[in-house]
Amino acid sequence: MVMSVASPRRSIREAVVQSVLAYHQQQNQKYRRSISYGGEAGAGVGGVGDDDEPGFWEEEEGTVELAQIGAERTKNVLILMSDTGGGHRASAEAIRDAFRLEFGDEYKVFVKDLCKDHAGWPLNDMERSYKFMVKHVQLWKVAFHSTSPRWVHCFYLAALAAFYAKKVEAGLKKYKPDIIISVHPLMQHIPLWVLKWQGLQNRVVFVTVITDLNTCHPTWFHTGVNRCYCPSEEVSKRALLEGLEPSQVRIFGLPIRPSFCRAVLVKDALRRELQLDPELPAVLLMGGGEGMGPVKKTAKALGESLFDKESGKPIGQLIVICGRNKTLSSTLEASQWKIPVKIRGFETQMEKWMGACDCIITKAGPGTIAEALIRGLPIILNDFIPGQEVGNVPYVVDNGAGVFSKSSKETARLVARWFGPDSEELRKMSENALKLAQPDAVFDIVKDIHELTQQQGPMSHISYTITSSFYQPM
Repeated sequence: MVMSVASPRRSIREAVVQSVLAYHQQQNQKYRRSISYGGEAGAGVGGVGDDDEPGFWEEEEGTVELAQIGAERTKNVLILMSDTGGGHRASAEAIRDAFRLEFGDEYKVFVKDLCKDHAGWPLNDMERSYKFMVKHVQLWKVAFHSTSPRWVHCFYLAALAAFYAKKVEAGLKKYKPDIIISVHPLMQHIPLWVLKWQGLQNRVVFVTVITDLNTCHPTWFHTGVNRCYCPSEEVSKRALLEGLEPSQVRIFGLPIRPSFCRAVLVKDALRRELQLDPELPAVLLMGGGEGMGPVKKTAKALGESLFDKESGKPIGQLIVICGRNKTLSSTLEASQWKIPVKIRGFETQMEKWMGACDCIITKAGPGTIAEALIRGLPIILNDFIPGQEVGNVPYVVDNGAGVFSKSSKETARLVARWFGPDSEELRKMSENALKLAQPDAVFDIVKDIHELTQQQGPMSHISYTITSSFYQPM
């Protein structure tokens, strides 16, 4: 009988994982098999989950399949995200599109919420829980800071990993990833532990793409990744403080979709296309995908400040993006305006609306900030979510690319000055925004990931057989 002796200094995480793994060992002995990674690349996803067929990491016991050494094959890329805020999905889809543009059919890319599809509560309910907490913002603030200590989130995630690892493993099996990319702070730990349990951590390239510009939750940083792509110098410093090696960290910027980054736009042409006044400067007002923040109050204030009472003429025009907030859209459309105003719902071509405007008013979401910088738009930040968006305010303000104001009237007065006597200040902020922009970030990220896979060499495609460590004490 082989006994496992625990180290007297083992962590809480190890204690939780080992105790629950012992339970899984008793319950699943009849399923113990030899595990292998490899097989036919590009196989259809539909039948992989059949329990009667060998799947990802599974082959008949006692066999070892050798792939053709040096053979070219389509590699599977699994991007892990969650719809807790729109930025994670946007970054994931930007990376997917960049892979297609740069490497064509060399990579097959899947964007999935693995926890929602393959785990239980609370992991499969994160989207609804997040939306509830950000509506009651103090709840989110407490949750963000109370889970920041390492011992808290390590215990919590280890317990979840122990109970849901089999389901997450089944999800990974379905997509047979050669590369896993996490664009969410809770998508590192459990998949990495599953890979470790299966002895595959050196066979699958695993990278993290951080989608917060400055203030990051500590769960973003995991020392087991091949790369941690940071959007700013501030985030890279935090990564090093959290134990990552300099060789693991790259600073490329926030991944923005290629159609936005590479769009060649002419402001005059855009204004004609979007039916805007070609002569009046334009301000873009946004509240994110859900139309959050003081959008209505700010729009009303701008309607007053951008109208010159002496001449009886407007000095600027306003575009309001209401997102999915139909109530906000209907209210603004029913209002009487003294200046040219366009009210829009959810937009998929933000590069055009940003390209047609001269400045932007928005909450401190990282994706919107990164897009505005690429378009050279001075930014007025009027709100932020406590926790991950707090640091975005000094990121913009300290770099001279914008200002912060929670007062709708003050914001409106500032825009009126920019469109009048303080136009030089607007021009300088536009220049600073362009200096801070990193439009090639998404392409730099996928090229670096490609280099990582190349460094593994042809031997990485050789399947091998091991006994599943998931069912055995660690």
